Amino acid sequence: MLGELLLMKGNEAVAEAAIRAGCRHFFGYPITPQNELPEYMARRLPEVGGVFVQAESEVAAINMVYGAAGAGARVMTSSSSPGISLKQEGISYLAASELPCLIVNMMRGGPGLGGIQPAQSDYFQATKGGGHGDYHLIVFGPESVQEMVDLTPLAFDLADRYRNPAMILGDGILGQMMEPVELSEMLDVQLPPKEWATTGRSGGRRHVVSSLYLDSSELEKLNKRLQDKYLEIMRTEQRWESLDVEGAEVVLVAYGTTARVVKSAMNLAREEGIRVGLIRPITLWPFPTKAFESLEDVGRFLVVEMSSGQMVEDVRLVVNGRWPVSFYGRTGGVVPDPKDILARIRELARGGGTR
Repeated sequence: MLGELLLMKGNEAVAEAAIRAGCRHFFGYPITPQNELPEYMARRLPEVGGVFVQAESEVAAINMVYGAAGAGARVMTSSSSPGISLKQEGISYLAASELPCLIVNMMRGGPGLGGIQPAQSDYFQATKGGGHGDYHLIVFGPESVQEMVDLTPLAFDLADRYRNPAMILGDGILGQMMEPVELSEMLDVQLPPKEWATTGRSGGRRHVVSSLYLDSSELEKLNKRLQDKYLEIMRTEQRWESLDVEGAEVVLVAYGTTARVVKSAMNLAREEGIRVGLIRPITLWPFPTKAFESLEDVGRFLVVEMSSGQMVEDVRLVVNGRWPVSFYGRTGGVVPDPKDILARIRELARGGGTR
């Protein structure tokens, strides 16, 4: 059910979407370019009976998320690249303890402290498990403020359904830009029952949430259960957008803000008579392998990222040598230019280039 149409900054829109999805607990720490998100939460959550805490650090914030999630709350945190790095141990604990929560990363250029301009160089960190151990997050890569709003309740719902942390992987542009968004009505969200939550004994049974297994055989059982869950998520939760793929001389692959730039390059290429298609992953994990598996009549792929080349590895894995896969990337907060992408499309359409 749709409610208001508002002009909102991306960070604030995600925060409001989370509140309307039933989130009443937020723990975070400021870092550019996502500061408007916790600032908005600090103002809005008390108005709806929620709790906002600015923790003393990112490490503290993610462990507060662990505590609230363990008690069955619908909870989230947000940060930007270096801050997410500090949260990695806690994220691994959340995944191992099978605790649902939402983590928002508005990426900035790196490595190190880097800069505050947008980037996509946290893809590996988000999709391959940035902390220790064998685990995955459910990761979304939205391309617009509206899509961030739409994916926020879905991310919470999937986190609850699979008892697994979810992440929205945005960037400095999506967090800072303003776009019109349609928000769902403010409803009394009925959260699913969580019989496992640490809210006291039920039926005489004591509830314990932990990721510590001193018996190696028990820890292996946990890993087996997690891997079975990940296989189910991979089977059922892949999401993507495909545009004019069949018969394309060049199929572009991009996500998030870069996909918007790529669509402009596609229009330029079409004006020159080049047949160009696009596969835009919406779930970055699980990676939408199904979008590639049924393809037949295509020429080659060009992966465009604001990184040195990370998602391109997943594309090459699923393509598995059936077609050439080339790459074009910009780093350090530099956003690709449609005309530069067009130049690469021209080169590949003529049969040139390998990377």
